[in-house]
Amino acid sequence: MANIASQIKRNRQNEKRRLRNRAVRSEVRTRIKAAVEAAGTDEQDEAMRAAMKRIDKAVSKGVMHKNTAARTKSRLHAQVKAAAEA
Repeated sequence: MANIASQIKRNRQNEKRRLRNRAVRSEVRTRIKAAVEAAGTDEQDEAMRAAMKRIDKAVSKGVMHKNTAARTKSRLHAQVKAAAEA
């Protein structure tokens, strides 16, 4: 346990950020799963839009790197396209 005031404060900040980031990442994964499950149905476009929006929001909050987001979006698009054709 730190006994320097600035490090104690930094630990508190890090814990808040960790919990916030975990919630955002969880939401992204949930939206991606919903988009893959909705592939080939009427809700496909809406689910894809929601997933893409959450990924972009994670980038803007600094939770995800922009290249990671681009790769995730590309893979999601390919997964949904493949599932819709099958």
